[in-house]
Amino acid sequence: MQGTLREGLGPGLSAVDRRTLLVCSFILAAALGQMNFTGDQVLRVLAKNDEQLSLLRDLEGLKPLKVDFWRGPARPSLPVDMRVPYSELKDVKDYLESHGLAYSIMIKDIQVLLDQEREAMAKSRRLERSTSSFSYSSYHTLEEIYSWIDSFVTEHANIVSKIQIGQSFENRSILVLKFSTGGVQRQAIWIDTGIHSREWITHATGIWTADKIVSEYGKDCFLTNILDTMDIFLEIVSNPDGFAFTHSMNRLWRKNKSSRPGVACIGVDLNRNWKSGFGGNGSNDNPCSETYHGPYPHSEPEVSAIVKFITDHGNVKALISIHSYSQMIMYPYGYSLDPVSSEEELCNLSKSAVQALYQVHGMKYVHGSISTTLYVASGVTVDWAYDSGIKYSFSFELRDTGQYGFLLPATQIIPTAQETWVAIRTIMIHTLNHPY
Repeated sequence: MQGTLREGLGPGLSAVDRRTLLVCSFILAAALGQMNFTGDQVLRVLAKNDEQLSLLRDLEGLKPLKVDFWRGPARPSLPVDMRVPYSELKDVKDYLESHGLAYSIMIKDIQVLLDQEREAMAKSRRLERSTSSFSYSSYHTLEEIYSWIDSFVTEHANIVSKIQIGQSFENRSILVLKFSTGGVQRQAIWIDTGIHSREWITHATGIWTADKIVSEYGKDCFLTNILDTMDIFLEIVSNPDGFAFTHSMNRLWRKNKSSRPGVACIGVDLNRNWKSGFGGNGSNDNPCSETYHGPYPHSEPEVSAIVKFITDHGNVKALISIHSYSQMIMYPYGYSLDPVSSEEELCNLSKSAVQALYQVHGMKYVHGSISTTLYVASGVTVDWAYDSGIKYSFSFELRDTGQYGFLLPATQIIPTAQETWVAIRTIMIHTLNHPY
């Protein structure tokens, strides 16, 4: 019935095969201690008007929570992507159909992608162990990344050092790589990846970028000029607790892991916890929401550590915060539709970055302010940075546009990192050549 009712489902599995697959997947997941997403689907809805957007927003308020928005309801021109658990599929699809909300199925079974991802990681790990090497084209655990950081810093001690800027809620080290050719409190560029833990492509891009910086210094005249004048700080795992949890239990976990007495739900959205616009539209005061902003600005140790480090440094001139997915390069504001004072320059620079990125693999990104390009989002990193005097503040949304969403195959790590690099490089060059 489902196969004939909705396009895109294909012939599907028989009832017996379906039950067998469910049972086997649950047994495997239980053995590994990981949440199972067999049968969960990602649906895409394109709302025709604000009334339909409101109907979609109502889904987030249902108890218990029935959907996980991967791309939330923003405005009629933008698609809404939501993960729907297998147990809720019929109810949610009935709701959409009864309100005239057309949908398509972007991902038929999330667990299939997760199993493929896990198999690829296991294969890569075996190869890395047999060759005593590190694969930049694979996803890695927190322990593997931190071990790589130690080796990387030792190998490139002339240009890279490791700084611990704080500890997470669960007392994990929050580490930053410093790329420097000497000097004290020089002008600096800050780059962070992985503030949302399920966005694995960002961590992988950060790792590749670190290697690119050391390999290109002395060869790329522009990068060499940058590092001879400025320092680069790179925080690869900005949410270590959440990231560890995506490997041990819930691959699709977004928030950090903080908990508070009397609050049933765990975690704060670290990209809603910043002071600028805190608590406004595009964030949520419900602790069970994926966009819960936390009890007060900078309440989370992962955020307060960055705030303290950048504030104490006092000379950061550009900040790039890297997310996925949607293929966008954006600048402030997120919390307001009003243009920033540097709107024209930031718009032109983001356009140049998008054009440079396109030249690498032909990937089309869009650019603009966060609130007008993506959605209104309050309490985000780049708004705080801009309001703190860091003019060149940008938020990236990497590949893709929804085919895989947060589950981008590892085969796309290198091309994603390559194109992201030229966009980062464009912004760094502009920052060097336009001091303020």
